Formats: sequence, structure tokens, C-alpha cells
Amino acid sequence: MDNAQQKIASAANGRVEPELRQQRPVPKNLVLLQGLLERPFKAPASPVPPQEQDVVAPEIDPDSGAATAVVGKTRFLKTRHFVIGASFVLAVAVPTALSSLYMAFVAADQYHSSSSFSVRSIESTQASDLMGMFGQASSGSTISDSYVLLDFILSERMVQAVDEAFGLDKIFAPRGSDFFYGIAKDAPIEDKLDYWRNMISVNLDHTSGIMNLQVKAFSPEDSQRIANFVIAQSEKLVNELSLYGRTEVLKVAQEEVTTAENRLAGARGALRDYRDSSQEADPVEGAKLAAQLVGSLEQQLVQMRTDLSVALTQLSENTPRVRVLRSQITSIEAQINRERQRFGSGTAVGKQGRSASGTDVAGRIQKYETLQTDSEFAERAYTSSLASLEKARLDANAKQRYLAVFIRPSLSEMAQYPSRLLNSFLVLIGSLLLWGVVVMGYYNIRDRN
Repeated sequence: MDNAQQKIASAANGRVEPELRQQRPVPKNLVLLQGLLERPFKAPASPVPPQEQDVVAPEIDPDSGAATAVVGKTRFLKTRHFVIGASFVLAVAVPTALSSLYMAFVAADQYHSSSSFSVRSIESTQASDLMGMFGQASSGSTISDSYVLLDFILSERMVQAVDEAFGLDKIFAPRGSDFFYGIAKDAPIEDKLDYWRNMISVNLDHTSGIMNLQVKAFSPEDSQRIANFVIAQSEKLVNELSLYGRTEVLKVAQEEVTTAENRLAGARGALRDYRDSSQEADPVEGAKLAAQLVGSLEQQLVQMRTDLSVALTQLSENTPRVRVLRSQITSIEAQINRERQRFGSGTAVGKQGRSASGTDVAGRIQKYETLQTDSEFAERAYTSSLASLEKARLDANAKQRYLAVFIRPSLSEMAQYPSRLLNSFLVLIGSLLLWGVVVMGYYNIRDRN
């Protein structure tokens, strides 16, 4: 204990006895304690005696293992800090400087053309003012149709149409050395689609159904021309969808009308064939005339029989007067029988009907009434199908869609893109975050080990 206290006291005065140092190595804990006790006395007020100058601290003693470890540790810290600083320059400073220079001197100016439109319906109520039109709900436009139009504008079909009309390789070719914002020559359709979606933006307002279109290009004229072309293609698509929906609505009604027409034509044809074969327009009217004729003949028969009775009271049977009356009565009776035969045979009818041939008046009337009933039913069905077709046509016209463009594509006078300061700042933030994550990961791994 006395030796330990003596060692501590000697360390407190900044001295180490040479004989104790030569006997055994100094413990590491003692070295650390000596270092802590030496720090306040690094700059003594009085000069150190010559004999004390030969005694040095363990930190700079080349024979001490602990001092060597401290020196190596210091050198390692300096190397690590140098590597971290160099990585900051390479990962943060250099990319930020290059991107800033690229944005300032290489990136080409871009101009945008804006337009606003919506898909609306004829059945919508006309607004009294501009704010009323914007304040309408989706009654004048269908949200589903707007989504279809949104997908169409951002689809490969639109890219192909624009490429055929203008040539994407030509109109979006790199300007000067600006390879980043230009499109590669002979790029596949997938790359063209990605580039198209970067150069165009479409926003849909779910409340009003208004779509805002913005097209970017390297010249204001090109952006305006492309925006007009996109609107024209959108109008074409809306008209095609409206026509297709109208056709589908009218298709069933038109088929019903065609069926009714064919049925009515068949019924009328059968009725006409019957009239040609029977040689009478209406057998019912013919039967009425035949009945009137039979009635007239019966009246004449009654009158002649009366005259015959009167003549027999005055004349004999062989007188010319009586013979003429009897001959006339016989002729009228035969005529009445023939006329009555036209109505029927007078026998009981079976399950097959009165007459198989249909030559009598009753058979002709039955056949005519059947044909007339079929014709009247077919005519009513045809009239009903025409009414249904007209109603379907009105409904289809009421549901017809159209593209209402209330803000035509604008012509820019000043370049709005690219956002040079914003892009440089984003590069700085991104590279700084990435560098910070890597450095923090390194220190986390080092501390765990």
C-alpha cells in the first residue's frame, strides 16, 4: 500500500521513479490516471530542473506499450476523418456542383401549354353563368368516361398517334448537349411511353369532372401543337364511345322493328294472296250482299206464290198464267238454294270445320278473319316497335357524350422548365442524405464491434 501511494504521489507531481519504471511495466489504468492528473499541469509556471527534464510522461515514452497504442489510435482517427471528408467531397460536393453546372449551362429551356376540358352530356342542365357551369355536379359529365379519357391520354395508343403525327424522335430530340431531357433516337415504345408521361400531365377534379392538361416541349409552338392534337384525339375517342353506346342502345330496338316489319309483311302478303284466290276484297261484305240478295229473292218468291194462289182461284192449272207463275216460282227457289249454298251446306260441322276447301262463304269468312287478325296484330306490334325505337333514340341522344373544351391550349412566352435551382437543391439533399446514411451506418457498425 505504501508503494502504491508513493507511485500515485509521484505521478501527481509529474514524476516517475526510474527504478520503479525499470522494475516492471506501468499498468494501463495507472497510465490513464497519470494522463488525467497531468492535464492541468501541462504549462507549469516555474521552470523544470534539469534533472527533472529527463523524466517524461508515459504518453511519449517509446518503451511504453500503452503510449504506442495511444499514438496509433490518434493516427487512425486522422486517417478516418480524412476518408470521411474525401467521401463528402466525392458523394456530395462533386455531384451538386456538376448538377448545378449542368442546369445552368447545358439543360435546354422547356415551355408548357395548358388546357382545360371535361366530358359532358346533352342531358345536363345548361348553366346560367360560368360559375354555375363549374359548380355543377357530375350530372353533365361522367366520371367513368373521364377516367377512360385519362388513361387514353397516358396510353401507348396516344404515344403512337403523336409519333405518327409529329415524330417523337424529332420534336423531342436532345437540344445541344442536353442528353438528360431529350429522348433517344429509335427508342422502343416502352421508353417513349415513359418519356411521354414525363412530358405531359393530366389532373382530374372529381367534383366538377374538369381535366387540366399540361404539355411540355422545347418550343412554345410545339407544346401548343401537341396539346391541340391531344384534345383532337380525345374528342375523337369521346365521339366514338358515344356513338358506340348509342348504337348498342338502338340495336335491340332496331332488331325488334325489323322482326315486326317481317311479320307484318308476311301477314299482309297472306291476306293479299287470299284476295287474289277468292277474287273478293272482303268476304264479309260479299256475304252481306248475298244475304240481301236472298232476302230480295224470298220477297219475290212470296209475292209470286201469292199471285199463284190468286190465279188458281180464278184460272185452271193449265192456263198460261198459272204455268208462268209456277215456272218463275221454281226458278226463284233454285236461285235461293244456290245462294244459300254459298253460306254453307247446312249440315252439322265436325272437328275439321264446315268446309275443308273453304269455298263456302262461312269458310272464306273464317279464313279471312284469321288472316285479318294476324295482320292487325302484326301492325300493332310494328307500331309498338316503332314507338320503342323512337323512345330508345331519344334516350340515346339524351345520353350522348361530348368533350367541352373551355380553355384552349395556351402559348407560352417564357420557359418554365426545368426548375434549375430546385433540381440542384434536390441533388444536394439527396446526396447529403445518402452520404449521411453511409457514414452513420459505418459508425454504428464500428461501435457494435
